[in-house]
Amino acid sequence: MQPLIISGYASLFGLPDLAGDVVERGAFETSLRRLPAASIRMLYQHDPDRPIGRWVEAVEDQAGLWMRGLVEPNHPDTQKIAALIQAGLADGLSIGFRTLEAAPRPSGGRILKTIDLREVSIVTFPMLPRARFRVRGSSPSTRPSVPADLTRRVQNPAAPAA
Repeated sequence: MQPLIISGYASLFGLPDLAGDVVERGAFETSLRRLPAASIRMLYQHDPDRPIGRWVEAVEDQAGLWMRGLVEPNHPDTQKIAALIQAGLADGLSIGFRTLEAAPRPSGGRILKTIDLREVSIVTFPMLPRARFRVRGSSPSTRPSVPADLTRRVQNPAAPAA
């Protein structure tokens, strides 16, 4: 069986996650200059004992951190996870990182200004509910156009979140 090609946003700028943290545009620049996509680990549920594939592209664009990767369905440890992904039962992305620079948000949480990205996990329940991926066919995928509500949000960070 061919690896599953997945792609989506692991983080979106300007949207508070369930803990109230908001990632600022540019927060991933330092990490992405230092790390090629293949060095960012792809884990399942942030478990370091459950690597499930590899990231082949990581891009910070106007909306957030976009990732494209290959999930290995032929390894015995990942067959069940690949089946969950194909069934649409695991479609969230979540970043594992160290905070290098942050500021408090008046409403709670933090504004994450500089992030040391360590891994991006496939998860059942992402901390940022809109951080999702899709499974692609065997042909290479391209980045989707940025949804209009996210474009407005990046241009006007004070706009209400969807």
